[in-house]
Amino acid sequence: MISVRTLCKRHGDRSVLENVSAEVRKGETIAIVGPSGGGKSTLLRCLNYLESFDSGSVKIAGFELRPGMAGGDAKTLRQMRSRVGMVFQQFNLFPHLSAIDNITLAPRIVKRVETAKAEALALELLTKVGLRDRASSFPHELSGGQQQRVAIARALAQEPDVLLFDEPTSALDPEMRDDVMEVIRDLAKGGMTMLVVTHEMQFAHDIASRVWVIDKGTIAEDGPPSQVVDDPQTPIAREFFARLRSAKRD
Repeated sequence: MISVRTLCKRHGDRSVLENVSAEVRKGETIAIVGPSGGGKSTLLRCLNYLESFDSGSVKIAGFELRPGMAGGDAKTLRQMRSRVGMVFQQFNLFPHLSAIDNITLAPRIVKRVETAKAEALALELLTKVGLRDRASSFPHELSGGQQQRVAIARALAQEPDVLLFDEPTSALDPEMRDDVMEVIRDLAKGGMTMLVVTHEMQFAHDIASRVWVIDKGTIAEDGPPSQVVDDPQTPIAREFFARLRSAKRD
């Protein structure tokens, strides 16, 4: 489903990603964790070419990404992004559109889906995320957690093969965070292939099938939660999870 090969990304003289290689199988849920500034979000954004990279390659959902595509292969990138959904930390809903209109916009415009069919799918997805009764609500009428669930439904409306989440719960209070986590848990149970940048130890431990610890632009540790979270093998992973446990106790 996803194959990353010797991926490198630089910002000027600073190396952000350094020879990252990884494989993700269909149906896996990968928690991407690690210290701030280690390259987690950059890696995620490279996977759907929101950030270009300097060398290496990414194969994802049947598409191959390589350096230099941004200026000359816009059609391929559009097609790829219709198969690879992205959910951001700050929701990014259109404020002048209702929840259902936010969800139906891309299917109607990009895929030319008939309005009635797009709206029927949107209502199914709003039901899936527990918000069918808020279909006509505008973003300012929704809580942060509700907006994030609408954003997830919007990503699902493209019927993607892969979903990428960039800190989907970090801007939410605990109750709203739990609601969003439950939606992601249900998607994982349903076999959706997902990569989630997160600082939530509960997610990494209870929902993810594998955990990547990223530090200084490399995957420092990769394995099942029982290994990486409960018995980390590298100093950076031990320090990171110890810090999370300490913060939770405080």
